Amino acid sequence: MPAEAVRTKGVELRYIQAVNHALRWALGNVPESIIFGEDVAIPGGPFGSSKGLYEEFGEERIFDTPISEQGFLGMALGAAMTGLKPVVEIMYVDFAFVAMDQIVNQIATARYASNGTFSAPLVIRSQQGASPGSCAQHSHSAEAYFAHTPGLRIAIPATPNDAFQMLRTAIMTDDPVVVLEARQLYADKGFVDLDAPLEKIGGTRVVRDGRDATVVTWGTMVQESLDAALELSAEGIEVEVLDLRWLSPLDFAPVVDSVSRTGHLIIAHEANVTGGFGAEIAARCADECFSLLRGPIKRVGAPDVHMPAAPSLQEAIIPTKADIAEAVRALKGTQKHV
Repeated sequence: MPAEAVRTKGVELRYIQAVNHALRWALGNVPESIIFGEDVAIPGGPFGSSKGLYEEFGEERIFDTPISEQGFLGMALGAAMTGLKPVVEIMYVDFAFVAMDQIVNQIATARYASNGTFSAPLVIRSQQGASPGSCAQHSHSAEAYFAHTPGLRIAIPATPNDAFQMLRTAIMTDDPVVVLEARQLYADKGFVDLDAPLEKIGGTRVVRDGRDATVVTWGTMVQESLDAALELSAEGIEVEVLDLRWLSPLDFAPVVDSVSRTGHLIIAHEANVTGGFGAEIAARCADECFSLLRGPIKRVGAPDVHMPAAPSLQEAIIPTKADIAEAVRALKGTQKHV
């Protein structure tokens, strides 16, 4: 069972509420922290992540910006290099593409280009993936773009507790961190330990034990993978599910350990299959633990097409527990009888 399903310590919160608590924690405990972006102050955030913070901390700590991602990310870099800890919200990760020069050429290289004189301890928060009615310009899963860039840390919380804990860790990190949430998860509930000590950056987590196959995943596909594992368990196939949580720094040792016991690897993500981060996991496994595999590596992801706006068409594209379960069955040489 996933850790969140059996957790009793803490308070039950929705994912977006956990984000709000992490931001409140930062403003209350980290004097250098500031929050800005489009509609984050008076409106309370495009999706409610900063609700109530403007009234509590004032316009010097949280404020709205013009609709110019390139402009306010440049401002965030300058603020970070001069002693502040900015947390910047980009409404949709798709909008980050207009500011890739600031992210890739400036923010990610600040420490290297200054020979360590400056660092860029800032957080770029955004949400990604598809939701009913979203279109091709508002549905990208962009983790592979950022993970390809040296100097950036990449966090993808899949549960309310991780949304709280990992955002706090990101804020306290001395390097720039891209935190990628998912609006599909914002309404999900889970127990959040608001009194937990600050976590170290990184750390893959085994969220379900199994002996027959390993599913490596992150973000929205964590719950889909757990649901698939539950279905397969009824058929006598026990699947181990690993949530990477951080793509950078990548904690790969648990993947090797799991594959050494199961012999089979399936990688599931919402992003398009071609060039997705799953290809990196597959390549590393082929390099580091090829002799442990008893079959080919399977990747489950979206096909290489644009995301349609119609929910019915989205359902045909976005990977589900059924796709993950079928990939496992294919590796195990079984087929579901219907």
